[in-house]
Amino acid sequence: MSDTDAAGSAETDATGLRTPIVAVLGHVDHGKTTLLDTVRGSAVQEGEAGAITQHIGATAVPLDTIGEMAGSLVDPDDFDLPGLLFIDTPGHHSFSTLRSRGGALADIAVLVVDVNDGFQPQTLEALDILKRTETPFVVAANKVDTVPGWNPQGHVPIQQSIDAQSDRAEGDLNDRLYGIIGEMSDNGFSSDMYWRVQDFRANIGVVPVSAKTGEGIPDLLTVLMGLSQRYLKEDMSVDVAGPGAGTVLEVKEERGFGTTIDIVLYDGTISADDTVVVGGKNEPIVTEVRALLQPRPLAEIRTEKQFEKVDSVAAATGIKVAAPDLDDAMAGAPVRVVRDRPVEEVIEAVEAELSQIDVETADNGVVVKADTLGSLEAIANALEEAEVPIVRAEVGDVAPRDVAVASTADEPTHEAILAFNVEVLPDAKQQASDQNIRVFSDDVIYQLVEEYEEYVTGIQEAQQEQVLDKIARPCRFQILKDHTFRQSNPAVVGVEVLSGTLKRNSNVVKWENGDAHRVGQLKTLQDDGEDIDEARTGDRVAASIDGPTVGRQIEEGDELWAELPEKHAKILEQELREELPTDEREALQMYLDKQRKRDPFWGK
Repeated sequence: MSDTDAAGSAETDATGLRTPIVAVLGHVDHGKTTLLDTVRGSAVQEGEAGAITQHIGATAVPLDTIGEMAGSLVDPDDFDLPGLLFIDTPGHHSFSTLRSRGGALADIAVLVVDVNDGFQPQTLEALDILKRTETPFVVAANKVDTVPGWNPQGHVPIQQSIDAQSDRAEGDLNDRLYGIIGEMSDNGFSSDMYWRVQDFRANIGVVPVSAKTGEGIPDLLTVLMGLSQRYLKEDMSVDVAGPGAGTVLEVKEERGFGTTIDIVLYDGTISADDTVVVGGKNEPIVTEVRALLQPRPLAEIRTEKQFEKVDSVAAATGIKVAAPDLDDAMAGAPVRVVRDRPVEEVIEAVEAELSQIDVETADNGVVVKADTLGSLEAIANALEEAEVPIVRAEVGDVAPRDVAVASTADEPTHEAILAFNVEVLPDAKQQASDQNIRVFSDDVIYQLVEEYEEYVTGIQEAQQEQVLDKIARPCRFQILKDHTFRQSNPAVVGVEVLSGTLKRNSNVVKWENGDAHRVGQLKTLQDDGEDIDEARTGDRVAASIDGPTVGRQIEEGDELWAELPEKHAKILEQELREELPTDEREALQMYLDKQRKRDPFWGK
């Protein structure tokens, strides 16, 4: 059947059932793209940078194809639904903003988990999103072929493959699978092997698979079709002839067509010559469809070069739309067909949906740029959790104006741009270098945030070191018996540091009757005749103290202190306490206790 025929049959289908939309989520390198490649028989991953999916795609898998791949597990006659439409999300950042009427775009999800690695940061982030959006899902426990001693069986149901394994390999696999089930439990989900699950709404099914060999893929497709048929059938009923509604997956140049948008249509129909409203960077774009370009079934929308023009398509499907004025369209934004409604009404609906994804900005903070609205929202959430304010958040490449905004930051830690999966334009790169603005680029959200946090920690530590360098340090020391080398002008005595850090040029005080009396200033320190800048706890050194005379103001055996100005003591206690070594904290506390006996609010 041609694509045109498929679209036509969908439109005239009396039941009006659309294809369920499946999202594939998982940690980097856990095999989600390989799994989809196995399903669709394409080789997207071969053309991807670092073998990690960079953008979102959509792949329609018709029911008869699922029947062929699943073999005896699926009888197409048992199903009313037309097949499955896979959305391949890069990690999961777009999943949260690929929405239909404010909810998650996906009807059902596959969470891919490596049986060797178990749960990783992105697995947990994906689980959090699935929980928050209440999206039903199954776990694909991937890479069973890497279990020691595993004997690959090819594209067969997993039970058949397990029966062909040694007892040791089967036992090893079970240990790993129950590890995943345990981790699911730790995160608030009840789960079990899919063949033991009676109610998939109460328990999550775990499907062991190998994306590489194809083992277990029949089971995964069977479970997805079964779940969709049993629990989602009512939701799949749409007005196929009504005005289309969809979400932009990607905005890109297409030779001969200019700027086009790849969309997932989840409701109604879109036709050539329809007027559509598309979410734009500054305002909704009203334009007219010039052409609808549809890839063949099982062809991935991002890599397929041979598009066929079609007159119209019905939900659910991935389709490329060619139309004028799409340069400012945003990935993750809504697309609405106007048809017989007032265009203003449709613009308002698009604006309302976009307002749900508005990132909260502050007067001061970092600049964030991302490839899709989904990325932007996910990064904003991650930065909010890390208590990092955002001054500007936009979809698109890093441009000179972003650098200009970052350069006006009131704090060094905010002189930064976080760029997720976008280019840094050459003139922006040069400008950032000239103005010392740090640009962080990554295609994994949590890594991007971690890199920025490490940078901030580095700045804060450097600032604290500078402050500590300029601030008086707490120290308690004692003049040693029989160690007076000179009585005055200056007095030169041997001292032992009892706690803290003794530094040159410190003012020296002696406590008498509850008060600190300044006796002089420590000018130099020497250790074995060598000048030193400071001495630490336990050190015995020669100290020259300008001001006192030994035998009058100071005596051998006296306990002396480095004077702490009240302002310095307050900073040390309230801001830098954790940076001080234990002995300095001890000296600081003793000094504060002495001062607060006289004045309870001293240094507070």
